[in-house]
Amino acid sequence: MSAEKRVRTVTGTVVSDKMDKTITVLVERKEKHPIYGKFVRRSTKLHAHDEKNECRVGDVVTIAESRPLSKTKTWNLVQIQESANKALLEIEERAAEV
Repeated sequence: MSAEKRVRTVTGTVVSDKMDKTITVLVERKEKHPIYGKFVRRSTKLHAHDEKNECRVGDVVTIAESRPLSKTKTWNLVQIQESANKALLEIEERAAEV
């Protein structure tokens, strides 16, 4: 009877990497307004553990919920989906072509 617990994961953008082994991730979602029906953007900032200090501001990352690591940090970095440096280089290349 080894029922594995499903781990909650979310995807967001790194907005701060100034702390040692910690990143701040902005997770955005769209919710429908209960009265007007318009979709409103809502966001949450989460602190996540980055053991190797490999994330930079602007990276798109996936984080998973874990046991509490500190007062505010209960998420772990799973993977970097898109690096901010690569995206910046692509934008610069497109601008140079035009």
